[in-house]
Amino acid sequence: MLGGYGAVGAGIVAELRGRGEEALAAGRNPRLADVVVDLREPRTLAAALSGVDVVVNAAGAEDPAVAEAVTGAGAAFVDVTATTGYVAALERLTPRAPVLLSVGLAPGLTNLLAAEVHGESPDTPIDIALLLGAGERHGDASTAWAYDLLGRGFRDPATGRRVRNYTLGRRFVLPGQGPRRLYRADYSDQHVLTRDLGVAVRTYFGLDSRAATAALAALTRVPGASRAPRGLHLPGGDRWLAMARGRDGTTRWLGGHGQSRATAVIAAAAARAAAGLPAGVHHLHRVLTLADLTVTLGGPGAAAECRRSRRG
Repeated sequence: MLGGYGAVGAGIVAELRGRGEEALAAGRNPRLADVVVDLREPRTLAAALSGVDVVVNAAGAEDPAVAEAVTGAGAAFVDVTATTGYVAALERLTPRAPVLLSVGLAPGLTNLLAAEVHGESPDTPIDIALLLGAGERHGDASTAWAYDLLGRGFRDPATGRRVRNYTLGRRFVLPGQGPRRLYRADYSDQHVLTRDLGVAVRTYFGLDSRAATAALAALTRVPGASRAPRGLHLPGGDRWLAMARGRDGTTRWLGGHGQSRATAVIAAAAARAAAGLPAGVHHLHRVLTLADLTVTLGGPGAAAECRRSRRG
């Protein structure tokens, strides 16, 4: 487990060990790591791969060479990344062992929700809504990732139109939250799903604090906002919600408390599945279904609940 003692990585290790799997936390800190691995020193990674079946990358390091080294040694590689460019780079690999992507809340759970909507309404465009708790203390890598989106843009996967992160707000009625305005954000799920499902998929993001969400929408237009101080702790709770909504009203959603805990549960399920996959690059919606995760996410500590609806 690369980054196995971070906010998400420690949860993945605990989840795997709780299910009887042997899981080792790897990282640079010898006081916290079971295995010392410094990704800046490829020799330390190579030495750690002996006898390993699956490597999960929760360290925030986004280097395709790491995936190549892992799969070249015969181990499966699982990455919790949400970064579009890095996902595209991994998809261009021809690995000798399986690579499994889209294994967190978004991408990951959002992929499974969208796939369910698509299965029932195959011709409708899909909007993904992701709401995260502003009050949960996340790891440095995930916080930096959210800040780095400020002021940056991406190409809409369906139209090719340039979109600035945290703009183009859309109104959603979210279970337990009521009407909320969420904003476009460059999560990789929408790019992969638009290609794989053959319909337009767009991801919208917000925080449980309306004020914090509005602040992101304002800051994204401020030059240099992505370099703002990272130590700020925004007001809010730890509740998260992921929803996929077809334009015909078909909706699937799952919500709970503790984003890091939920991400760990999903990534652990992906790690268990990865070892049995053929060589090549895979995404979670081609490997597991929403039903495979619903019971696990609803277990002790996850406090998750799933609902489906369809307007007439």
